[in-house]
Amino acid sequence: EAGGAALGRAADKLFSLSGLFAVRKPKGPTSAAVLNLLKERLLAEAGVQTKGNKRNQVLKIGHGGTLDSAATGVLVVGIGKGTKMLGTMLAGSKKYTAIGMLGKATDTLDATGKVTEEKPYDQVTKGDLENVLQKFTGDIMQVPPLYSALKKDGERLSTLMKRGEAVEAKPARPVRVYSLSLQQFQPPLFTLDVECGGGFYVRSLVNDIGKELSTCASVQELTRTKQGPFTLEEHALHEDKWTIDEIAQSLENCTALLLGEPARKKLKTEHPGETAVICE
Repeated sequence: EAGGAALGRAADKLFSLSGLFAVRKPKGPTSAAVLNLLKERLLAEAGVQTKGNKRNQVLKIGHGGTLDSAATGVLVVGIGKGTKMLGTMLAGSKKYTAIGMLGKATDTLDATGKVTEEKPYDQVTKGDLENVLQKFTGDIMQVPPLYSALKKDGERLSTLMKRGEAVEAKPARPVRVYSLSLQQFQPPLFTLDVECGGGFYVRSLVNDIGKELSTCASVQELTRTKQGPFTLEEHALHEDKWTIDEIAQSLENCTALLLGEPARKKLKTEHPGETAVICE
């Protein structure tokens, strides 16, 4: 009976959680798969049976911006009423560290895809790279990748591409780059730090940089180091901390964090198709 009472308290605590927190997404699973695993863990810890149980429907949880399967880093999660705050995360600023490779282009614009082009890159100097980055800073136009979470007729472009269906590139759209800097250059590899607004694709950036340098390039590794006020080092919970108590503590800490977050101005064009993913 004592065990049952403890489980009842755990379930009550779980269903009372509300707000935003961050988890560390590992390389491999999709952002949606990470969210489902998190939800399963929490419901199991609370002793809530997921089959045929209406309480399972009550746990509202969502994430505020997809990270590619091959990418790692900060994934902002909303729980309870926090799911309504996820839209602001989509539009807010994000920071990434990306390792690009010169001389190789792929269909997905990253290391998971098929190589579509190879070009020499020996002529590219560190100075060339640094000069090119200035062209991609500020308010720029960007064509989103074909392999992306953007949708056509209700289906993700990446799903249509994997089925072998013909997909037209979406038109270029305005995006904002707050800062862009070269951290390392060891040809063919180069490391970038990027801070950008909503709707921005680092894969497209690296691809465009390759073209601008008269060669080609693709992303080898991508890590989101910050989203809104949440940083990878300070706030993102590792998988071993996906527990009701750890999340409750994190939500408490993050309330103060969110109050201190300066509002970034949104671009006039919000990007339809990028929605916070909520699962109930």
